[in-house]
Amino acid sequence: MDAPANEAPYRLIHDVSFGQGVVVAAFVNLYGCEIGAGTRIGPFVEIQKGARVGTRCKVQSHTFICEGVTIGDEVFLGHGVLFVNDKRPRATNAAGELQGDADWELLDTCVESGATIGSGAVILGGIRLGTGAMIGAGALVAKDVPPHATVAGNPARLLHGVPRHDLGSA
Repeated sequence: MDAPANEAPYRLIHDVSFGQGVVVAAFVNLYGCEIGAGTRIGPFVEIQKGARVGTRCKVQSHTFICEGVTIGDEVFLGHGVLFVNDKRPRATNAAGELQGDADWELLDTCVESGATIGSGAVILGGIRLGTGAMIGAGALVAKDVPPHATVAGNPARLLHGVPRHDLGSA
């Protein structure tokens, strides 16, 4: 499909692949991305080119999903979740010019099916959040999170799921 299932004002939607029954709120920017069937996108969300959101997901308001992020099916993203896709962001390159596409390394991030990411969490690039993982509100996630584990804090630390040494230090 080339359009969401609902009407709403003030949306920027360009080159997006929609599954059936996708609902997109007002004040949303979606471009060059894929949104799976039955997913709900809240207001003030931006999803960039190359990002993929699975089926039956819920993306709450003010969330930012950047290029390189793949989100599995049935994932919940709380309000204001932020993904980062560059380990060393800079405004300019070595020559002092504004950076372009060739001046940075895209870090892919994968959120596996059934994961939950609490409001205000920041997910750094190049990591994997396992199936059914639970990320606490406000967490800064800098390392992979095992399936069905619960992490919280800044940096995110294991609260439940696997022994501490298996998570790695943040």
